[in-house]
Amino acid sequence: MPELNLDILDATIDVVRRVAQSEVMPRFLKVAYARKHDGTVVTEADIASQAALARELRQVVDVPLLGEEMSDAEQEAEWQQGMAGMWCVDPIDGTTNFVHGVPHFAVSVAFMRNGRPEMGVIYNPAMDEMYYALKGHGAFLNGERLPLKNFAPPMHNAVAGIELKYLPGKLPSRLMAVAPYSSQRNIGSSTLDWCWLAAGRFDLILHGGQRLWDYAAGCLILTEAGGRIGSIHHRDFWDDQLWHRSAVAALNPELFEQWYQWVQVNK
Repeated sequence: MPELNLDILDATIDVVRRVAQSEVMPRFLKVAYARKHDGTVVTEADIASQAALARELRQVVDVPLLGEEMSDAEQEAEWQQGMAGMWCVDPIDGTTNFVHGVPHFAVSVAFMRNGRPEMGVIYNPAMDEMYYALKGHGAFLNGERLPLKNFAPPMHNAVAGIELKYLPGKLPSRLMAVAPYSSQRNIGSSTLDWCWLAAGRFDLILHGGQRLWDYAAGCLILTEAGGRIGSIHHRDFWDDQLWHRSAVAALNPELFEQWYQWVQVNK
């Protein structure tokens, strides 16, 4: 198993860009969609993108690959086989945006070892924004180190990326009644939420439960940019459920402490 390095990162970035340009963007606004058993949207672009990523990433490093468009049994098998090294891919995150013409979707790839991400690449081809990180080397957007801004507002002036759908207990009603931040957003792509937080476009995020491919690359990009993460029920993000992991995060460490405590009191 090779050690990850900047050459492997560059090769991964090339694969992600090439697949997005050849399999995803030519189908933008041109494909029908269906609903999977969990209610999420899938298109032929998702399937084609995952197949191309599987083929090309294994030429970069030949290890198991876990993709969103696999069955639950296939995903579990790849996970069990991939502890020493594994690709985790979301061929299109934000498929609902993709089919409705909203240019906010991404191809996401993480390299994981022992259950943790060591490299992450997330690309929004509609905006030509490539986010990437290699553990210990920082996080970048199109070559510029993240975050793009270091100013941290007080929490009452913060902008939060909030996904209400899976939040437990009292949290949804408390956020509606007494939100501690200034404004909230939900633009329909979990992977890009992590990236926007890492860039400083968001100050906070809160999700009730993300799948592995939603957070694998993005949480590394955020932490390499200096951000902090926990989960709703666990101070340590990695102690939460593997397949449905909640996220409480902020770019600024002091803001994270205030945000995390607010969530704990109001959950």
